This record gives sequence, C-alpha cells and structure tokens, in this order.
Amino acid sequence: MTIKIDDSPQAATRIDKWLWAARFFKTRSLATQAIDRGRVLCNDARIKPARDVHPGDLLLVDNGSTRWEVRVKAIAEVRGPASVAQSLYEETQASVRARAEESERRRLFQEPAAQMHGRPTKRDRRRLGGLGE
Repeated sequence: MTIKIDDSPQAATRIDKWLWAARFFKTRSLATQAIDRGRVLCNDARIKPARDVHPGDLLLVDNGSTRWEVRVKAIAEVRGPASVAQSLYEETQASVRARAEESERRRLFQEPAAQMHGRPTKRDRRRLGGLGE
C-alpha cells in the first residue's frame, strides 16, 4: 500500500485528520478533543477541527506531554508509517531547543511523587512522618 502525499500549495485536508496522519495523536477523536480545548493553534489562532490545513501553515501542538511547533510540509489523508508521518512536517529550531531543555529538566529534577504509585503503604507513611521532624 502506498501513501499519497501531496505537497502542492493548494493541497488541503481537515486539521484533525492531518494531526492523526502525522502521528501527533493516536486517534482522530483525541485530535478533535485537543483542538476543541485550544491545545492546537494554526498560525497563532484557535481553530475548529474541520478547518483545512495547507502546506506552509505553522501549527502549535500540545498533546499533553509534549509541545511542538511545526510547519506543514505536505498533506496525507491516511495514517502511514512513522517515516512517512515525519515527512509531513518540519519542526522549528525553537521547538527542538525547547523540547530538549524540557527533557533535560525532567531528567535532572524528578518529581518526588513520581516514585509513589497510588496510596502510600504503612511503611511509606512512616517514612513521610519522619521527614517532618
């Protein structure tokens, strides 16, 4: 199966479909929810899921764990392999730097609560109680 990629200036598709095809979101419904919540901006403006995206548009995408700033290079109607998805956009240098800094920050400073999963055990509560003394 070959994936049809269109990089002509008049090419267009729905933004929720493009975000799904470019693998920013696992499903189209997750992409639609993110757009409705204002986590996806096109050319610094809020949009609706049915808005068409064209090559050259600048998108700000926040998928919950990562923020991306990408320029649309091509349009694909269907979801293909990751190598094809990466050819649909170009990430800006500022976005690459910001993601690298955020990754380094997370690596150096780990959230204390990240070690705990669920409710603390009796042993954990004793350890926490000793911290306040």
